[in-house]
Order: sequence, then structure tokens, then C-alpha cells
Amino acid sequence: AQAILAQATSKQARTHGSQHLAAQLAAMATKPIKSLESEEQRLHRIRITLTSRNVKSLEKVCADLIAGAREKELQVAGPVRLPTRILRLVVRKSPNGEGTNTYDRWEMRIHKRLIDLHSPSDVVKQI
Repeated sequence: AQAILAQATSKQARTHGSQHLAAQLAAMATKPIKSLESEEQRLHRIRITLTSRNVKSLEKVCADLIAGAREKELQVAGPVRLPTRILRLVVRKSPNGEGTNTYDRWEMRIHKRLIDLHSPSDVVKQI
């Protein structure tokens, strides 16, 4: 576009450039433009995040999702195992503060998995 504007401002373009400029603009308008938007509308990058306290059930759900996606011949990445979050709570055993200082240590582990799918959203809903 800058080259076209530079030609339009030059001295030669003032005399013969209007026809040349019109021809270039017409050629640009008739060029077939590859529409990436239509392809993007068809395929979505879907990221599913699963969290659970129980590792066995989490792995089973991940395996079921991946098996269903591969059955429909979708591109699957994962499961990606993210770091386990450990929530710790340390509490005094004694209700009134008397006696020896004894503590209960409670913890809850939260496991997290990521699964990436490249497919139309309606196909993912069927899985």
C-alpha cells in the first residue's frame, strides 16, 4: 500500500498513474484471500483442566476422555501432570491450651491434570 501511495505522489504517477493505480487496486480486490477464519471456526483448541483429591479416579477420567477423543480421531495432547498442591493445617490438640503442646497435622493433596484437544466444540460435547 505504501508503494502505491509513493507512486501516486510521484510526478510520473500524476500523468499516467491514475489508470495504473486503478488497475492495481482492482487486482488487489480480485485476489483470492485465504480465509483462516473459516478454518479456525471449525477447529477449536480446547483445554480441559481436571482436579481431584483422589489420584485413581482422576487418572481414570483422563484415560476415558483420551480414549473417547482418539476414538473420534481427534488430536490429543496430555494428560499433563501439574504439581500437586498440598494444603496443610496444623492445629493444637488441646481445646483449652493446658497440658503439653501437642499438634495435629492435617493435609489435603489436590492433583491436577491438563488435556488439550484440537477439534470442533460440538464433537467434544459428544465425548
